[in-house]
This record gives sequence, structure tokens and C-alpha cells, in this order.
Amino acid sequence: MNIPNKYHYIVIEGPIGSGKTTLAKRLAERLSAHLILENAEANPFLERFYQDPERHALPTQLFFLFQRVEQLRSLSQPDLFGGVSVADFFLEKDPLFARLTLSDEEFKLYRNMYQHLQLQITPPDLLIYLQTPVDALLNRIETRGIAYEQGISRGYLERLASSYSDFFHHYETAPLLIVNNEHLDVASNDVALDVLVERIDQMRGQREYFNPDFS
Repeated sequence: MNIPNKYHYIVIEGPIGSGKTTLAKRLAERLSAHLILENAEANPFLERFYQDPERHALPTQLFFLFQRVEQLRSLSQPDLFGGVSVADFFLEKDPLFARLTLSDEEFKLYRNMYQHLQLQITPPDLLIYLQTPVDALLNRIETRGIAYEQGISRGYLERLASSYSDFFHHYETAPLLIVNNEHLDVASNDVALDVLVERIDQMRGQREYFNPDFS
């Protein structure tokens, strides 16, 4: 397996419910990698955001922005961990949420802060985008049963999924593997994880697609 020699910083991304954290954990375990996880529970505004998005969107976004920047600072010091790092969040996609939830004036403030902080962040060596249908997202959100997530509407998820698709359609900064995630269950299926790891290992181009079917 050549993954540790090819990629020192791998990012897993996808909308809420896509399984990015599960995959990041399993991939980090398989590669004996340093794991960097989004700590949503630490955001004191998140639950209030889902209850009243208009009122709490800005502090929610800014908290996540500063939290993620701080978590990623270590990647500018590669000798600190060495080997491979796997993260379940991608700083460059943060403006997707901000544009969906903030007013024009709030987004201008957020964007100014984001552009300043982004300069400090190392881009990934490989980005894996978990492309997941909205029905699957809704089902997974319901199944995992986090109370404040149960009020997330289909309309919001549709807008979010559309924003992700548009973003990654135009993304060219790092090698990108787009994975059809509808039937890829790496949480309980070791074979699915093996197949995905093999596909990552075979990655050669700047943009590739993977459409596994374990249905």
C-alpha cells in the first residue's frame, strides 16, 4: 500500500449525515494516522442554531471557523506528528454553510475573517468527497438520533447538498476522489473499507470518481 508515501494529509468531506467522521476514524485506524475530528459538541451555539438559525448562524459559524483553524495549525509543523493525518472537515467548504445561513452583511464580515485565517492553513494532499443522496442523509440523521439534528429540514439538506456538488464540481486545488456514498457502509462492512482503501491507493489523476455498489 502506497497511501502513506503519497498522502500525508487526507480530508474526508460531505454533508451532515454522509458518514465522513466514521470514514475518517476507520481510515485513520487502517493507516495508523493522526486523526483530526471536528468537535461539534464543543460549539455552544450549535443547538440554538438549529432551533433559530437566523439568530444564531453568525456565532455558530465563527466558533467553528476559529476552532477548525486552531485544530489545523499543527499541519504547518509536519515534524510534530509525522506520517499521515486524516481530518473529517475541510476549511475551504466552511463558506458553503455561511452563504446558506448568514445575511449579506454577516457574510461579508465572516468572509473577511475567513480570508485572513485561511492563509495559515495547509491544503490537503487528497480530498475525498462523499456524495450522498438527500434521502440517505435524512435516514442517517434520523438513525443516529442526535436530538438537535432531528429538526433539520429536507429543504435545508437539498440546498446544502447542491452547494457541495457545485463546490466540488469546480474544485481544482488538490487531488479529489468523488465517492458515490449511497451504499458504502464502512462502519460495519470491512470489505467496503478494503475496497475504498484499494481505490484510494490506485488514485493517479487530479479528479477521479468511485461508484461502488454494496446494495
